[in-house]
Amino acid sequence: QVQLVESGGGLVQPGGSLRLSCAASGINFSAYAMGWYRQALGKQRELVGTIYRGGSTNYADSVKGRFTISRDNAKNMVYLQMNNLKPEDTAVYYCNAGQFKLPGTYWGQGTQVTVSS
Repeated sequence: QVQLVESGGGLVQPGGSLRLSCAASGINFSAYAMGWYRQALGKQRELVGTIYRGGSTNYADSVKGRFTISRDNAKNMVYLQMNNLKPEDTAVYYCNAGQFKLPGTYWGQGTQVTVSS
């Protein structure tokens, strides 16, 4: 049974930081590309960034220079470090795993991030 469980969301002031975590189980984690997506209220889900098996990353233009994705294959974890947060970053953030492409088959339940003063 595959599970992706996100954590670390919350309320933060503009300019603040949060670190999201995603714990994966039931998959050969190191063989999967991992993605972070987000969905704001009333909007479509959008890609935040991805990290591939070899560790290469890419990011949406809206978060480049502010967000960093990393992974720990020994712990089956993927992280999203978010700095200099803006109100427009407010969304539910989802972890995703795909073996051959992203978005892949598996999704987490999401974690809410709210950026507000």
